[in-house]
Amino acid sequence: MRAETRLWLAQRASAAVLALCVAVHLVTMIAAVRGGLTAAEMLARTRGSVAWAAFYGLFVLAVSIHAPIGLRTIASEWLGWRGRTADAACTIVAVALLALGARAILAVTL
Repeated sequence: MRAETRLWLAQRASAAVLALCVAVHLVTMIAAVRGGLTAAEMLARTRGSVAWAAFYGLFVLAVSIHAPIGLRTIASEWLGWRGRTADAACTIVAVALLALGARAILAVTL
């Protein structure tokens, strides 16, 4: 299977995971706010929760796959930026998203 095909499949699969994660996140936040919880109370409930850490870990992983592949495609189509430097730049974006997301998860759940 060609690299472009693998990237296309990875982006579509990550989009499906993102759709589910966004829906769960929004429904949870809306229900919590309507139930009268403040942001501080919501964060207090996530402390120590392995389930929420795993859910948001999946969310961050999906974003870290999906966004850089999309940026790579945009850079290729709009800027004509292709090759190893474009791939390296998108890899750096992926690693940065993963690191920042992991840091946020640790801050909220631990």
